[in-house]
Amino acid sequence: MNLGSCSTALFVRDIHKAKDFYINLLGLQVEYDFGTNVALKGGVALWQVKEDHPIPQKLGVENTLNRSSNRFELYFETENLKEVYRTLSEAGVAFLHEVHEEEWGQRTIRFFDPDSHLIEIGEAMPTFLQRLYGQGLTVEEVSEKTGVSGDDIRRLLNL
Repeated sequence: MNLGSCSTALFVRDIHKAKDFYINLLGLQVEYDFGTNVALKGGVALWQVKEDHPIPQKLGVENTLNRSSNRFELYFETENLKEVYRTLSEAGVAFLHEVHEEEWGQRTIRFFDPDSHLIEIGEAMPTFLQRLYGQGLTVEEVSEKTGVSGDDIRRLLNL
């Protein structure tokens, strides 16, 4: 088997609202826009599925667009989590949780898009490794906390 091209398709109720959220608020870029099916760069697609399509016909429209079903999350990274959090807060986004430090030291936020898909944005690895190292932890202590090898920490932080 030789598979190619992989993306995550999010079923949305309102393609215009979804595009506004992902493009104008989160800053993702459009790769292709076919009206009710939009492929964003980075492997996320937005799809306003019509009721006569086989997916909602077989699963049921409400099951296809069930807002209470968080079976996965989209994950992104940033070098400036505080700025992203401020922008999302000002836009009135519904948060699952605000800035939280994971046990391995990475800071994250989790929130919902207009169709209640769960999204996580975390600090990019070099960003949180540098933050921990800058707090006075040794490379070995950062490695122990994060599970990232000392060699990778030195490489990522140019040490």
